[in-house]
This record gives sequence, C-alpha cells and structure tokens, in this order.
Amino acid sequence: MKTALDALSIWAIPLLLAGVPAVALARGVKVYPAFVDGAKQGFETAVRIIPSLVAILVALGMLRASGAMDSFAALLAPLSEAAGVPASVVPLVLVRPLSGGGALGVVADVLRAEGPDGYAGRLVSVMAGSTETTFYVLAVYFGAIGVSRYRHALPAALLADLAGFAAAVVAVRLVFGAG
Repeated sequence: MKTALDALSIWAIPLLLAGVPAVALARGVKVYPAFVDGAKQGFETAVRIIPSLVAILVALGMLRASGAMDSFAALLAPLSEAAGVPASVVPLVLVRPLSGGGALGVVADVLRAEGPDGYAGRLVSVMAGSTETTFYVLAVYFGAIGVSRYRHALPAALLADLAGFAAAVVAVRLVFGAG
C-alpha cells in the first residue's frame, strides 16, 4: 500500500500537468490562449486584493512591533491557562485569524522554545492545522468577487475559529494528555 501511495505521489503532479492540456486539446480548447487569459485574470485579481492584504499585514505588524500582542496575551493568560491553553499559545489564537504567515511565526517560536513534543508544541500544531486565516480569506475571496458587506460571514467564521481552537485543546488533551 505504501509503495502504491509513494508512486502515486511521485507521478500525481506530472500527470496533472500533462493531463489538463491533453483533455483541453481533446475538447478542442486552444490551450495557450486559454492559459494566457487565465493568467491575466489571476493577475488582475491579485492587483485588486492588494489593498486589503496590505491593510491586514500592516495592522498585524503594528500589533507585534508595538508589543500590544504580547501585552494582550499576558492579560489573557489567567483565563487561557484555566481553559488549558498555555500563555505561549495565546498569540497564535490572536494572530491566526489575521495572517497565516504571522501564525507560522508564532508556531515556530513556540516549537523552538518548548519543543514539538511538549503540550504547547502539540497544541499550536493542531490549532494551526484546524483553524483558518479568517480575515485573510474574507479579504481575498470577497475582494476577488467584489463583496464589501460581510454581514454574517465574519461572525460565523470567527465562531468556527473559536470552535477549532477549543476542539484542538480537547483533541490534544485526549490524545496526548494535559502535559
């Protein structure tokens, strides 16, 4: 079984890269003009969402550089520790909805300081994998299609993030113990 999965993983991308143009040719699609048109539309979308991305990244940079993120994490530490979340993990909970890159930085910091096999290391790993960069996703996807009123999407997404963080705590405690 493992050998078959290894072979599939090695050949999946080359087969996909060769298969898509082959199917397009079989259907009579002019592959190169379609590719250039798609690349042009992708570039236009990227340019359209740049202001939203810059706003998120600047806000995140300001919070981290000013020390406000660390102060807020320290303020929340008594509550978070009562809920089974070490103080070192709180910055991930604050950053993850804003930025995937910022969240990876927090994960790297926790793994470097506390190790990947400790409770905090396992918890940040599961949290990073089970939550989403909500504001980034809303900015990119809603910005790409021109939606400016998020209405119920933002509260629903943040509630889903909260559920992901809580489920990560429960899952890590059940599988690995409280540490």
